[in-house]
Amino acid sequence: MRPPPLKLRRTRTAFIDRRTKETQIKVTLSLDGKGRYENLTGIRFLDHMLDLVARHGGFDLKIKATGDLDVDQHHTVEDVGIALGEAVAAAIGNKRGISRAGYFVMPMDVPLAVAAIGLSGRPHAVSAA
Repeated sequence: MRPPPLKLRRTRTAFIDRRTKETQIKVTLSLDGKGRYENLTGIRFLDHMLDLVARHGGFDLKIKATGDLDVDQHHTVEDVGIALGEAVAAAIGNKRGISRAGYFVMPMDVPLAVAAIGLSGRPHAVSAA
């Protein structure tokens, strides 16, 4: 008797290399990781927040960013966000088996942290009241 065929599962990973006049960003993402991270953007608070997103999200994230930090931080922050969004979209692929939206609420010592994500692909919502 022949064994059943193996069902090969697509790995939900992505690599993005984004280069602009102001920044160079490399993102490696594995959605099915273990919460490991190595984020080096030159902005320590941004690194810290990215670390927490990966750790609490349970995915592996590595970001290496260089940019015109001597001028301002906004190009680096903006381009890291764009590259991370591109990596999530690429890793998710056809979205099969994934809910369109999700949220997470975490009470902390003093604040209440709330995060929400939508994967519809729409850049914004329009509502007529």
